[in-house]
Amino acid sequence: MTLKPLGDKIVVEVIEEPQTTASGIVLPDSAQEKSQRGKVRAVGSGKLLDSGERVPLEVSEGDTVVFAKYGGTEVNIEGEELMILSERDIHAIVQ
Repeated sequence: MTLKPLGDKIVVEVIEEPQTTASGIVLPDSAQEKSQRGKVRAVGSGKLLDSGERVPLEVSEGDTVVFAKYGGTEVNIEGEELMILSERDIHAIVQ
């Protein structure tokens, strides 16, 4: 199954990062922070303005992005943890 985002929505595959303390102790899942980095899997057609014009999105498929900690909607499709975010929830593109 694939997701086709609408408008200014973006589908992001969350990048799980192992979290360890400075001394190398691996934290259990219950103590780990939610990852805020991901790889863009699909993008919508862009934001529709009141004038009817579409503004293209600044991110594209394959970009690695940093997104808002509590933004978006989490979905699990065929065992993959994905986020559906609005473009405004994306803070930066990792280069």
